[in-house]
Amino acid sequence: MPEELPVRAAVPAVLAALAGSGTAVVTAPPGSGKTTVLPLALADAHRGRVIVAEPRRIATRAAARRMASSLGQAVGERVGYSVRGDRRVSGATQVEVVTTGLLVRRLQRDPELAGVDVVIIDEVHERQLDTDLALAFALDVRANLRPDLRLLATSATPDTTRLAALLGSMDFPAPVIDAPGRVFAVDLVYAPPPRPLPLLADARVDPRLLDHVAAVVRRAWAESTGDVLVFLPGEAEIRAVTRRLGDLEHVRELFGRQSAAEQDAVLRRSNHRRVVLTTAVAESSLTVPGVAVVVDAGLSREPRIDVARGLGSLTTVKVSKSSATQRAGRAGREGPGRAYRCWSELEQAYLDEHPAPEIATADLTGFALAAADWGHPGGDGLALLDRPPGPGLAAAQEVLLGLGAVDDTGRITPRGRRLAQVPAPPRLARALLDGADLVGAERAAELVAILSDDTGSDTDDDLAQRRRRLRDGRDAAATARWRQEVGRLRTAAGAGGPGIGDDAAAGVIAALAYPDRLARVRPGTGSYLMSGGSGAALRPGSGLYGLPWLAIAAADRPVGRADARIRLAAPIDEATAREIGAALLRTVREIRWEQGGLLLRERDTLGAVTLAERPLTDPDPARIEAAVLDGIARSGPAVFRWTDAGVRLRRRMALLHHHLGPPWPAVTDEALLGRLQDWVGADLARVRRASDLARIDTAAALRRLLPWPAAARLDALAPERLEVPSGSAVRVDYSAVEFDGTGSPVMAVRIQEVFGWLDAPRIADSRVPVLLHLLSPAGRPAAVTGDLASFWRQGYPQARAQLRSRYPRHAWPEDPLTAPPTRRVRN
Repeated sequence: MPEELPVRAAVPAVLAALAGSGTAVVTAPPGSGKTTVLPLALADAHRGRVIVAEPRRIATRAAARRMASSLGQAVGERVGYSVRGDRRVSGATQVEVVTTGLLVRRLQRDPELAGVDVVIIDEVHERQLDTDLALAFALDVRANLRPDLRLLATSATPDTTRLAALLGSMDFPAPVIDAPGRVFAVDLVYAPPPRPLPLLADARVDPRLLDHVAAVVRRAWAESTGDVLVFLPGEAEIRAVTRRLGDLEHVRELFGRQSAAEQDAVLRRSNHRRVVLTTAVAESSLTVPGVAVVVDAGLSREPRIDVARGLGSLTTVKVSKSSATQRAGRAGREGPGRAYRCWSELEQAYLDEHPAPEIATADLTGFALAAADWGHPGGDGLALLDRPPGPGLAAAQEVLLGLGAVDDTGRITPRGRRLAQVPAPPRLARALLDGADLVGAERAAELVAILSDDTGSDTDDDLAQRRRRLRDGRDAAATARWRQEVGRLRTAAGAGGPGIGDDAAAGVIAALAYPDRLARVRPGTGSYLMSGGSGAALRPGSGLYGLPWLAIAAADRPVGRADARIRLAAPIDEATAREIGAALLRTVREIRWEQGGLLLRERDTLGAVTLAERPLTDPDPARIEAAVLDGIARSGPAVFRWTDAGVRLRRRMALLHHHLGPPWPAVTDEALLGRLQDWVGADLARVRRASDLARIDTAAALRRLLPWPAAARLDALAPERLEVPSGSAVRVDYSAVEFDGTGSPVMAVRIQEVFGWLDAPRIADSRVPVLLHLLSPAGRPAAVTGDLASFWRQGYPQARAQLRSRYPRHAWPEDPLTAPPTRRVRN
């Protein structure tokens, strides 16, 4: 065992913790040797098998090779590994390094982990979904099947409070051992671009930032010694910066989709100085020898799921503080180093503390199937650091229900168990199993391999064409990766059925995986409508442009765009789309109110896609009435043609409700809309268009709301006319009364007609005074008052003085209270 690795000093404490509580957490900085030393020490102490779970394939193979090398052995002897499509173990293997995804599937097949004494889950701080699941399953095994199974979680960050409580309890958390590290000083250099470069929409990176990263790499090369490790968010950016550094010798690339041979070549110590361009795969558990300098672009790529549209994608985000620390630490593993950060010190202060856990942002379909297969639908009852978000989990369970993988209660079905055994996400597992019978097992495996690894050019959006190019072998590395994946999937596909043409087969497989992305072209636009309801568009110049139907295998929705961007698709005909998407076929009878009138039609649909439509000849009267009521409710009472009589009645009713209350009904817009059936329901049988609504007699309709027998008093309580002292029946004007009942009724009458009237009239059981507009003989307002006694004392003398010379033939007595009222001009 390598004596020089610092974590060795913590081995006794780790052994003691596991001997006591059976679980423990180890925190150790990069370079401490926790991934190399602890598994071998535990194997020596327990004389049993140790499984080490790593979040990435590249780290899995590298860890096994480092341990085997430290023992002077080849991989597959005492130390072996297992990753997707590649397993090197033997009967002598005591320490097996696996990916967390493989550990999850192994636990599902063999929950007891017979013969295994210790499980180590490494790099828990990365919070990958499979890591969270593997930890939860292992804890469940300890609690219910194997209390003797020892479980160790390791993290490169000290934030372990929740983790320790999860492995133990809130009252008795698991022991936390802080292992020493051999971290050399790292000089931090902040090297922001000349001007701020905000993140672009989608997963794109501003080319100006890549120019700047390349310039910083050249600066670092000139100012420092040792290999330069450059962190970029993805493969496309790695290739772009490689082109920008074309004149530098020994520029190497390191990322997850490379072949094992390509990765191993970079992970071997070199005799010459190198620039290694990498992604987050080298952030924590992976050691790139010779590195003394780090250049960090400050970006990371994380999975995101658009729950409403069912579209998953990768998005580019700013790196978190903890990730930036991990990256910088790469420069101090073998000696003092330097880390160049392509952002400012001010920006550093505003970075998130930690990256978002994958369970909060990623597609949860695989998680939901694994949890259901484990017997805990939705993850209920599992020891998880974070609960899955409700909307994402609901969307995942809906997909599984559509695949027949779970029942209505969320419990796994026999078909779901078969899907769970396929080493692929649930949708692709369905495409592989069902597709083998339709297109042949070999072709199904070839196409699913493309979908599972997304192998090929981002500009090659034709699935069938991409398969042909891989078969041609023009890109040897891509073809090698693809053929390895095909072999793995071919075993799971079982016996195959008849073969069909390449293009047709591609459409079938894509449709089986994503029936909610069967898409029909929108006439005259060139864009598509997917059966799931979202729009989608091809890239300019796509060879698929204009095809009537597509089965879309990969799509994402760029920020700020209404339509999804089609990244991979295949032609399909309508008959095949109907057959594969049979669960989405519906005949929809549409009865709804649109602007101008009723829409009455019958549509055959494939999800949101209309296949055929025709007029509806036998609509349900009850649904017609409901549709009209809904249209009125959305448009408001103004949709009716309100006659003067209807408006006057509404204002009178409003006044009575406001001042007398029940049983007099409210007649505000909200109140009328809430009781549409009560007052216009009887008039709706013949309504088909907006003009029919205008013919409804609103006054007659409103009278249906009048309470009985109180309605008989309407004219007494809110009279349309009132008799004045002259004997005239003068109209009461309710136009100033609002529909909520506020405001005053008005009566306009000539002064001479109210001589002798001491008090203004009151209505609504004498609760509401009528406002009098006292008119001159010409009918013009001379005064406005609700207090006649005051007017006769103070206002009348002034009005008499002004009006008697202008209207000498009319009566202008000095004492209006004793003068007889009159409608006539004085002779």
